[in-house]
Amino acid sequence: MADVIYITEEGLQKLREELDQLRLVERPAISKLIAEARDKGDLSENAEYSAAKEAQGMLEMKISKLEDIIARSRIIDESKIDTTTVRILNKVKIKNKSNNIVMEYQIVPESEANFKLGKIAVNSPIAMGLIGRKVGDTVQIKVPSGVIPFEILSIST
Repeated sequence: MADVIYITEEGLQKLREELDQLRLVERPAISKLIAEARDKGDLSENAEYSAAKEAQGMLEMKISKLEDIIARSRIIDESKIDTTTVRILNKVKIKNKSNNIVMEYQIVPESEANFKLGKIAVNSPIAMGLIGRKVGDTVQIKVPSGVIPFEILSIST
């Protein structure tokens, strides 16, 4: 069995909703397209049929991947998250020591990352540099633009 994926209850619910959408709405729609294309006659020269079959294959692959992710997912109990050191699901306020800009990020599972909402993936360079550190620590984090020193100002849930 592959690696366990840690996820929030909200994130798991979104994955389940997406899987239901694929199974209950999109799968029947593609089956209908295939049936309609098949009714048009010769399948060897039927572009609609080929396109529908290809779409079906892509959909089934997506469904399979989501089923695998859901099967390997383990919900993280947010009430038991420690804030003495940076961990997954913590909100971390950091200060870029180069330009004194203060930022706040929540470290989340990769499937829930959304930079615009301040949610960074646990496997991102910044998150990996912060994990296990304490308030007051200064860390040198290698990012694509170089090495940036960050000071951890606070850790919360």
